[in-house]
Amino acid sequence: MATLILFIIIFGAVVIAHEFGHFLLAKANGIHVVEFSVGMGPNLISVKRGDTKYSLKLLPIGGACMFEGEDGLASKDGEEPGEGSFLNAPVWGRISTVAAGPIFNFILAFLIAFVMVNMTGIIAIRDPIATQVLQGGGAEAAGLQDGDRIISINGERMRLYQEISLYMQASYRGGDLEIVYERDGERYTTVLTPQYDQEMGTYLLGVANADFVEPKGFKTFAYAWYEMRYSVKATYKSLGMLFTGRVSRQDVAGPVGIAVNVVGKTYDEAKDYGWQSVLLSMLNITLMLSVNLGILNLLPIPALDGGRLVFLLVEVVRGRPVPPEKEGMVHFVGLMFFMALMVFVFFNDLVNIFQK
Repeated sequence: MATLILFIIIFGAVVIAHEFGHFLLAKANGIHVVEFSVGMGPNLISVKRGDTKYSLKLLPIGGACMFEGEDGLASKDGEEPGEGSFLNAPVWGRISTVAAGPIFNFILAFLIAFVMVNMTGIIAIRDPIATQVLQGGGAEAAGLQDGDRIISINGERMRLYQEISLYMQASYRGGDLEIVYERDGERYTTVLTPQYDQEMGTYLLGVANADFVEPKGFKTFAYAWYEMRYSVKATYKSLGMLFTGRVSRQDVAGPVGIAVNVVGKTYDEAKDYGWQSVLLSMLNITLMLSVNLGILNLLPIPALDGGRLVFLLVEVVRGRPVPPEKEGMVHFVGLMFFMALMVFVFFNDLVNIFQK
């Protein structure tokens, strides 16, 4: 029961932030919001305030902010879309309305990261410093010393120590690495050859870090940005691994898999350490999911916000919109694809759960 409640709260927060972004910018641009809903499927509760219907639906796995005139949606009276139609709003007003959903997911992620960073003594924040250069490793051979700060790897900036591990897992393709590091205020460049660790099954730089920092004052904003930035990098790098076949079916999870394998298992592991550990763990999951939803919705795929933005940017270039019926047809095809994908992910979650 605790897992289900936590899952609903986490998904609810992420979805509400996304849809509220659409809702807020729609209102600001004079677009009539026909329905604002949280969840999918049959209505549990619905109430009408002004021209908008607010609904809570049975399945806590999504939401919607439906505009008058969007994909042929008529006005509340069944008439043709009028003054409040999405189609009649200025193009940049429509662009801001569509983009606001993902942007609000990133805003939510930053606020969560800020809260986490300020949980002093609970969250482990580590700068990319080699507090210990391991004997016989690639870092020692490259001339790194204890206390050196790693600035970048192959041109990719490192702000947190976990970004080094992320780079090695998701970006390293073999060969030498160009390392820029800082020692006594001076920057140096060296070439490092990672060593393969048989026990861990991965390549390692040969450094360790046990130096935790406790940001104060304005630095908490910087480290909140770094934490959110790390989640963004982890998300798009994971997508790259998925598209290139470096991630297997077992590594993909939908709502059921997230509830059982992520929220449930994380809760079981954290509850023995107290409510603060549970809170931190759930905040971290919410941060990652919010970033995931923001990035996925910006992909230029029909039916997603990114797909809609493509049509709007085409309109900006052409000076006139793509005919609504043609755009609606493209988004409908995309919607059917995602419905089929949801069925696949659902059964994939069940297979993964029962195989473990």
